[in-house]
Amino acid sequence: MSQELLAILEQIEREKGIKKEILVQAVEAALLTAARKVIDTKPGEDLRVELDQNSGKIHAFRNNDEVTSIEFSRIAASTARQVIIQKIREAEKEVVFTEFQAKVGEIVSGTVYRFDKGNIVVDLLGRAEGILLKREQSPREEFRQGQRIRAFVAEVKKEVKGHQIILSRSHPNFIKKLFEMEVPEIYEGIVEIKAIARQAGERTKISVWSKNEKVDSMGACVGMRGNRVRNIVNELSGEKIDIVRYNDDIREYIRAALSPAKIGEIRLDKENTKAEIIVDEDQLSLAIGKHGQNVRLASRLVGWELDIRTKETSSESIKKKEEAAEEATQEIEAPQEEKSAKTRKTKKKSAAISLEELPGVGEKTLTALKDAGFKNLDDILNASPQDLTQVKGIAEKKAEKIIEQAKKIKKG
Repeated sequence: MSQELLAILEQIEREKGIKKEILVQAVEAALLTAARKVIDTKPGEDLRVELDQNSGKIHAFRNNDEVTSIEFSRIAASTARQVIIQKIREAEKEVVFTEFQAKVGEIVSGTVYRFDKGNIVVDLLGRAEGILLKREQSPREEFRQGQRIRAFVAEVKKEVKGHQIILSRSHPNFIKKLFEMEVPEIYEGIVEIKAIARQAGERTKISVWSKNEKVDSMGACVGMRGNRVRNIVNELSGEKIDIVRYNDDIREYIRAALSPAKIGEIRLDKENTKAEIIVDEDQLSLAIGKHGQNVRLASRLVGWELDIRTKETSSESIKKKEEAAEEATQEIEAPQEEKSAKTRKTKKKSAAISLEELPGVGEKTLTALKDAGFKNLDDILNASPQDLTQVKGIAEKKAEKIIEQAKKIKKG
């Protein structure tokens, strides 16, 4: 079996990529275990087994003295065969693990082997089996047994039962790798993918930027007559892809990300990375998208929280309405007829006429006027409308009305 064993080891080394030294060590270790069962040794005695890599002969030594045992010779061949088979399996797994560990983040091809509780087991061209978990599948896609399939290697796990290769077709980087394969400018680094936001099976937004002014980033991704992006859409079973031109100006970037909606005004809160987007009423549903899909993907793409509103529902419009409502409330706080009657009973020409005599001025406004230094009617008459607008809660029209009422009282 001597030369035959060496020939087997060399063949395994060539076909499986397992180093011969590893196989020899495995055979020697197994034979040593077998030798301890058939060769009697005393406590303290050293027993070792060596495989001569030149002749292929197996030798057992007790304290450097070779031991010849018919029983050992008989089981040596059987043990060596079993160890080799076992070691081949282990080494093959290790080779596969190393190979696919290096492919994490890449796309691999295979065929659908079988289905297991919603998961898809993929035969990776006879080298290994990968698993496409249900959560890593696109809801739009369906596969048949034996069908060719491409997937993104998301993770390779090393487990006791064996290695597990986790595949994905819903990962955003699956889109990135498809574009790298389809668009030479991206593969060569001329066009850069800045960000990807994806809802697998529905829609993907991808922003691109060109390092070369002569190369149009969007045109390169779309391709002649849309061939490049169409190939990717076909691979994804019709998933929509929006290609957005990246821009350092966040306002322009947001406008592009919310395409195809037309954007009116953009108000930025840079401290909290929030933006209020003002659109016309007929653009609201388009900007938000079905179930909020368009604005959600745009938000993830640019990295800002986006709030879509119409002019009527904008924060500025709401604030103005609240101020107007508060002003109207203050004007009706005190009954005007009662105030007018009280005013006629006072001495109209007195320089110390109280502010309480002013009709249509509520308690909050009176308090605000006094706090601002307007103690009596003359203080009001000596002020301009602009002076009164500095008082909290008094707008320009109300200021003019207060001064007009003060003049009437003075004349009366």
